[in-house]
Amino acid sequence: MTPRRLALVASQGTLDRAYPSLILATTAASMGWEAGVFFTFHGLDIIHRERHRRLKVPAVGNPAGPVSVPTLVGAIPGATAAATRMMQRWMGRAGMPPVPEMLEMARGLGTRLLACSTTMGVMGVAEDDLLPGCEIAGAAAFLDYAAGADVQLFT
Repeated sequence: MTPRRLALVASQGTLDRAYPSLILATTAASMGWEAGVFFTFHGLDIIHRERHRRLKVPAVGNPAGPVSVPTLVGAIPGATAAATRMMQRWMGRAGMPPVPEMLEMARGLGTRLLACSTTMGVMGVAEDDLLPGCEIAGAAAFLDYAAGADVQLFT
């Protein structure tokens, strides 16, 4: 029997948007599913060698985030840092590993981490900027992968 397949698109590179993609992908892979995450636009930050360790939670424009504040208050220096620390504490208390460990788990479970070739150029991301084990794929290649998926999600 062919294993089930999960295809995810990660287009935002914030801490609160990285976790859903990585949780879903690692859960699917641990259940024996094929899992692939297509990182595009700012989502490329999640698999960037340097940036993946410094993902933040925006304090402005995120009404469901750890800190929901008016735009004026969110613009105060330190608001983003405070929101980020709060989410890191929440995830730590829940026993969730940090994003770098989640990425290691995903790779260890065979999850395909696909960087969008088109938006790599747009966002100024070179192949050497990506974490080891990431694949570079165009939209057509990802659509072929997603066409065979049982579940497709945009996170």
